[in-house]
Amino acid sequence: MEKGKGVMGGGRRWAVEFTDHSTSPSSRDFPDPPGFARSSSDQDDSSVARQNKDGESNWKARKAWEVAQAPFKNLMMMGFMMWMAGSTVHLFSIGITFSALWQPISALQGVGKVFEPYKDSKVDLLGPKLVYLALNLVGLGLGVWKLNTLGLLPTHASDWVSSLPPPQDVEYSGGGFPLH
Repeated sequence: MEKGKGVMGGGRRWAVEFTDHSTSPSSRDFPDPPGFARSSSDQDDSSVARQNKDGESNWKARKAWEVAQAPFKNLMMMGFMMWMAGSTVHLFSIGITFSALWQPISALQGVGKVFEPYKDSKVDLLGPKLVYLALNLVGLGLGVWKLNTLGLLPTHASDWVSSLPPPQDVEYSGGGFPLH
């Protein structure tokens, strides 16, 4: 038996044709189901192309906003990781902290590459880019805050002692007089 042939032989036994060739009013008495639109043969091809471009522009704008809000999820995860690392200086907390600093810095450097697929003349990318930048700056601030809580930022005068000049003597000795 050949592949694709039925037991009885021959070609296709069943075929369904979906085109409506009837002109009788009985087939038009039923209303179209919700969401169904009959395609008219006189619909302009340019309007179809315009609808396709508008749909693509809407899709690009929606995806650009999704990409812009993605760092928020990273903020929540990184905040939890920093909280779990504690406030003592050890290898794990330092690694998490520098990861929290590195991710926003690398994301800020690649803003143009991130939004490159969504460039379109009809899509305004300024808003998504600003949200993306703001969320990454918040992530950078979170990393700097963690550095400060670990005591790794030089914020006190005692952190700079090695670079301070030696203090000047304010008391001088002029010789010794005996006190009787």
